[in-house]
Amino acid sequence: MYNSQLPTDGSNAPKGTSMGVSVFEPRTDRHSNERIRVLLKSYGLRTSLIRLKVIDALLTAAESDRSLGVRGVHSQLLDLDVPLSFLSVREVLKRLCSEGVIVLNPDKSYSLHPQAAAILRNQ
Repeated sequence: MYNSQLPTDGSNAPKGTSMGVSVFEPRTDRHSNERIRVLLKSYGLRTSLIRLKVIDALLTAAESDRSLGVRGVHSQLLDLDVPLSFLSVREVLKRLCSEGVIVLNPDKSYSLHPQAAAILRNQ
């Protein structure tokens, strides 16, 4: 559930804890958000909480060698107590796809576009 006293970046982890090893580099929530902000800006997109969370969910899934479709992304966000509707998640995925940030795979899962992944690696 939404708690107005929590940070707006959605961070649940205590400060100073490791969030695991990323495909791109070790990260903290704040550092990851900053990299995603730069990525969105490079595509001419404004930063929004839902875009940050959707891209982070896709990155987290990629780190675990999993693929996520719309329902998977939505479920992962609900598990993190991010109160977003299924329709909102679907629309954000469609928009990110149309802008070339992510791609829709033949199995109806989404992944980061190789060019977007290169931008994140260079951060």
